[in-house]
Amino acid sequence: METLQETLKRGDRYLYGFELVSTRGSMEAQKAIAARSFSQALSHYDAIDWISITDNAGGNPMLAPAALGRPILYAGKEVIIHLACKDFNRNGLESEAWHLASEGFHNILTLSGDAPVAGSGGVAKGVFDIDSVGLLSMLDQMNKGAMVTHAAGKGGDLAPTQFFSGAVVTNFKRYENEVVPQYLKLKKKIACGAAFIINQIGFDARKMHELIGYMQQENLGHVPLIGNVYVLSGFTSRLFHSGKIPGVSVNETLLALCQKQCKSDDKGKAFFLELAAKQSAIYKGLGYRGSYLGGLHRMVDVERFFEIENSFSPDDWKGFVKELNFHETDEFYLYEQNLSSGLSLPGQLSQQYLDAIAKPKKHLGYQVSKLAHDLLFTPNGTAAKVGGALCSNAKDNMQGPKLLRLAEHASKKVLFNCQDCGDCSLPDIAFLCPESQCAKNQRNGPCGGTREGLCEVADKECIWGRAYDRLKSSQGHMALLDHVPVIQDQGLRGTSSWANTWLGRDHHGNAGQKVNKNNVNQNKKNDKEVVL
Repeated sequence: METLQETLKRGDRYLYGFELVSTRGSMEAQKAIAARSFSQALSHYDAIDWISITDNAGGNPMLAPAALGRPILYAGKEVIIHLACKDFNRNGLESEAWHLASEGFHNILTLSGDAPVAGSGGVAKGVFDIDSVGLLSMLDQMNKGAMVTHAAGKGGDLAPTQFFSGAVVTNFKRYENEVVPQYLKLKKKIACGAAFIINQIGFDARKMHELIGYMQQENLGHVPLIGNVYVLSGFTSRLFHSGKIPGVSVNETLLALCQKQCKSDDKGKAFFLELAAKQSAIYKGLGYRGSYLGGLHRMVDVERFFEIENSFSPDDWKGFVKELNFHETDEFYLYEQNLSSGLSLPGQLSQQYLDAIAKPKKHLGYQVSKLAHDLLFTPNGTAAKVGGALCSNAKDNMQGPKLLRLAEHASKKVLFNCQDCGDCSLPDIAFLCPESQCAKNQRNGPCGGTREGLCEVADKECIWGRAYDRLKSSQGHMALLDHVPVIQDQGLRGTSSWANTWLGRDHHGNAGQKVNKNNVNQNKKNDKEVVL
């Protein structure tokens, strides 16, 4: 049987994936039985190339995706397993990855994940030990044969895995400081091992075109891009409009149209299926490699969707573009619009963007923080050499001299609400603290959950949007993620981040690889296996 990776690489036909949402309860539960029955029917439906299974979608506890995926895999259908960072720390994620590899699941969709909204005894605490970029890096290491180092100093290569890892991106955002960081994180994900990309749900053909245009402009066109096609309903259109599903939006115009169609005899079913089929046709016409179908729960509707799309002529999609233009009046676009087609003009930056970067707002706090950081921490600089020597010769070199440690703690607490993590990302995020100001502690770019610039968890502006705006003041915004993937070392918590930077122990020291192992082990009384 040909793998999904091989099929995508061959590239001789348009593919279709299907999102199967897991359920709560064991495989004997009524909903799980229904989901399994539906998945079995999908497994034998030739038009579907793979089935994708969610991981605690929407932040709700659900049956693990492998439980639903196993019968599908055994039936001969390719399966993509969603793996999110919200419920596992890095050890749990690695363990789950080994489990999936052992079961024969090699296609993984990496996600930072939605913040938990439910759980036994109340709302669960999100883990977010690493993010999607960190997870992609981990899976890439496992594919190469991850090096394991024990406290005793012995190490060895493990048998390499064969993960085909993908990621998600969304440019269906309203503001510049949401859209551009999503593009920058897309590049970072691909650099860290994402071999295919699925975009988030959206209903704007111009943004659909802009995304593939951006990938081609940035020489990322070799990475297969899959278009997200969602069959709406009266209920889901209201849900998406309410903002309760992170990263997905239905504007007022589309909501009104959906509610109007719901008054028909079939509750809008024919309209919703046709709209989704048109959406899929646009993706196909634009050059996407496939469609990712969601919002369907019955085989009769799946079959009807394909009947509708197959009835279209090859060029019909061009006429559908102006029907699928549901966006906000002040929505940001990176490229100018092609007025004749309604699509984008990739490579021709929008006047909206050019005006925004021509006269950026100055940010004194950022400028002062950057100046101080460059003075103190530039490698091989005088201050860095002196600081390193002082900390190296201190009685406790993990804390450094007491007065220096006191000055660090007091100044960073007042200025940045520092949480004393010991592995500081302030210079990575325009001197904003991810531990105190990001609900998910995202250190490698924004998650996809913002709505009109606000965090999905807390009613405040996204830290990464703020960082982007700060960097614009010095024309450095396009370099927002131009650093090694940040994998925070929890073993440094409560130690001096100044000392750790000067002595090369934190992620700034070549992604944490220049660790003075003798000093670290001296402060760790128990023998623990460290996975690098």
